[in-house]
Amino acid sequence: METIRNVSISELHDFRNHPFKVEKNMELCELMRSIEKEGVLVPLLVRMNPYGGGYEIISGHRRKEAAIWAGETEVPIVIRELDDDQAVVAMVDSNLHRENLKPSEKAFAYRMKLEAMKRQAGRPKNNSGQNDQNLMGTVSRDVLAKQVGESSKQVQRYIRLTELIPELLDMVD
Repeated sequence: METIRNVSISELHDFRNHPFKVEKNMELCELMRSIEKEGVLVPLLVRMNPYGGGYEIISGHRRKEAAIWAGETEVPIVIRELDDDQAVVAMVDSNLHRENLKPSEKAFAYRMKLEAMKRQAGRPKNNSGQNDQNLMGTVSRDVLAKQVGESSKQVQRYIRLTELIPELLDMVD
């Protein structure tokens, strides 16, 4: 059974290679105002930090930033035992529903999730998403495409964006 508990924000560490940007914009400002009034209503999903002390945030990077901005020192968390691949899948799935995602955010998220799915199926990773082997009779990219509501070709196009130099990727965004 998972329990909710409060921890110091200083114990929280961002997910390594988190593809989603936390931008200080009107949406974050509204979230900060809500936190000032009501506190953090939805606990952050975390796991024990595999790279040191504290906790690694799986879901809740924006809530953490808004809480800091609101002057909070603690936030509620739920700790879940997740291996690296499970953590990637959970992190991507919890963020893909957001509005106004940039193409680069989708690109790196799709690539990370596809690689994690392949490792979970016991296959080597392939950064481009091309020449995938079958996953239970289906191409793993097709499974991902169905999960995210995109065509397999569109997922492939997004993943190809991860190969662009940063300046070109910024132009695409």
